[in-house]
Amino acid sequence: MPKEKPKKRAGAYARAGVDLDKVRAIQGSLAGMLSPTFESRKGRFGEPAIGIGHYAGLIDIGGSRLLAMHTDGVGTKVLVAQDMRKFDTIGIDCVAMTVNDLICLGAEPVALLDYMALEKEDHELVAQLSRGLVVGATDARVAIVGGETAILGDLLKGIDGYGFDLVSMGVGVVKKSALVDGSEIREGDAIIGIASSGLHSNGYTLARRIVSGRNMDEEVEELGETIGDALLKPTRIYVRPTLQALRKREVHGVAHITGGAFSKLTRLVGARRLEFDLSRFEGEPLPPIFGFLRREGRLSDAEMYRTFNMGVGLCLVIPRSEVEAVLRDYRKLGFDGRTIGTVKRGEGVVVGTTRVS
Repeated sequence: MPKEKPKKRAGAYARAGVDLDKVRAIQGSLAGMLSPTFESRKGRFGEPAIGIGHYAGLIDIGGSRLLAMHTDGVGTKVLVAQDMRKFDTIGIDCVAMTVNDLICLGAEPVALLDYMALEKEDHELVAQLSRGLVVGATDARVAIVGGETAILGDLLKGIDGYGFDLVSMGVGVVKKSALVDGSEIREGDAIIGIASSGLHSNGYTLARRIVSGRNMDEEVEELGETIGDALLKPTRIYVRPTLQALRKREVHGVAHITGGAFSKLTRLVGARRLEFDLSRFEGEPLPPIFGFLRREGRLSDAEMYRTFNMGVGLCLVIPRSEVEAVLRDYRKLGFDGRTIGTVKRGEGVVVGTTRVS
């Protein structure tokens, strides 16, 4: 009898509770089920202008503009905030996760709605969450025009009664002539990475598992701060420098590096036979939080680069001739960046430091 193939051992993130392969399968299934709804708007105002699976949905509102829409949340980072009893920065993450995706299609974010789900009525918690929302919205130059608050005590069970979830839905506008959907990406384009502030708002199921049992107030010399402060550092908002780059420079693609990390780049090319070679990323110094998690969690490089942003929160795909000018534009506004890879002909994957995604 032929021998059975040994089962592939699940990666650290999957063992912690998030299997990215299964998540992608669910997303693909959802897209297949929801796409037929496009037919109801075909040829009418509000016709969808892009398929499901990019960074935002697009609808045609007539004239020269498209409306971009996206919704996102903060994820289990909210549990770190609950553990620390510190809630005034989580709203920044909530704004960032939506507006940073909208700009990936060249859209200027203009308005947000927020959704707060609470374990119980807590005026001070809401006040702190709102402070972060205001800081993030001010940075992104968007208006928060409304939202919803729900008390879900039977559904949400947080730490010591501080349970909550926070989600935002955003809209943006982009001229049809200025749409950046990755279709202009060419072999030989450079990939530049713009620095993150830390973990941003992804990979926290694994990060929290690694530090489980540790005191969030524990000072770690390697980090230069407490574990909790390192984990709670808010997501950077890339709206202003990215819109400036899109207006001044030739940009072929923009990717917000969030869940699934650098595999997000594949959204930009779809089925086209191009790959993203990030070999130049190897050996680059990383922010301390990543080295800390790698050592404490005994994670391989492949697991790290498949789960976390590794110090890069946004990638731009641009002609090589634009690299220095674009990096200079970002640095003027306080955002560090560097070249991390090249677009090559290939199988629509990310290779290099990430091995294969």
